[in-house]
Amino acid sequence: MTSIVKSGIAAVALTAAASAASADGKLALYHWFDYIPQELLETFTAETGIEVTMETYDSNEAMLANLKAGKMGSYDLAVPGDYMVSIMAAEGLLDTIRAGELSNMGNIAPEWADPDFDPGRKHSVPYQWGSTSFAVDTSVYGGNIHTTDILFDTPPELAGKVNMMDSQGDVMALAALHLGIDQCVSDPAMVAGLGAMLKEVSQNWASFDTENARSLLVSGKVDVSMSFHGDAAKARGEKSSLQYAFPAQGYLVWMDNIVLLKDAPNRANALTFMDFMLKPENIAAVTNYARYSAGVSGVEAYLDPELATLPEANPVPGSGEGVFVQACDPATQALYDQAWAELTK
Repeated sequence: MTSIVKSGIAAVALTAAASAASADGKLALYHWFDYIPQELLETFTAETGIEVTMETYDSNEAMLANLKAGKMGSYDLAVPGDYMVSIMAAEGLLDTIRAGELSNMGNIAPEWADPDFDPGRKHSVPYQWGSTSFAVDTSVYGGNIHTTDILFDTPPELAGKVNMMDSQGDVMALAALHLGIDQCVSDPAMVAGLGAMLKEVSQNWASFDTENARSLLVSGKVDVSMSFHGDAAKARGEKSSLQYAFPAQGYLVWMDNIVLLKDAPNRANALTFMDFMLKPENIAAVTNYARYSAGVSGVEAYLDPELATLPEANPVPGSGEGVFVQACDPATQALYDQAWAELTK
């Protein structure tokens, strides 16, 4: 028997053993709230025998804080945004995906195959991407909504009726766009000025709430809310007077990613799930549910046709550019952390 045949038989045996182990296994997923259809998790379990348990969070920062507070080793996978992937990698919280461990890596869309936040996709695979801005109830406010003044120089008729995300990265990045400054300015006086501006305008804000932003808008408890574009689209489906803004000063864009966590208790099952989510028909189910966009090639045949014309996915003429939230160096980040703590205390 030649060595190549022996190798092939060994590979088949290993694959069978791995499948058997997975069939009796579990998977612990740490995931954004209201972001994946339960039916898809049930399909994964039916195909693999792997039982999924999921806990949720409402911001990148909350996820990171929980992991660093002692939850490493409790979860196999998480779904951080782009800038948070680089932060987690720098802090040693991510495992490395070895060559050949994912058979569907070739399905990743070329534009997302080698991102700056995870060169070579060593720790992650793409999940969904979209934008962050805010939605306005146009039955209450008839002026121009495509300006960050709505949040940071709030018109009198909207005062006290604004909900902001409970997300330091998103709020401060959008505020930087409003002021026309870099996201990671290292001058303590400039960061203090940014914090003072936010503290002053926060008198016009009713709440910091990411998870309930949609229900707050639909119920009329607020008339403006920072929002992910897919969540805004769902809200408009319930209340037609809601409109998503594309500010002239700019808006935020993001790519969420599935990352393999260091010390994952079910590493092989985690890789099985990542491979499952790289199949176009599976990630398309997330897109259809959440109303964002996938980072996998070949999804178009599985998508709801109306996604192509969503107002929330198509910037208006005169809108500014979409920008990613930046990961600052530790010393600069400490300045922003302090300003955020002062704002939210």
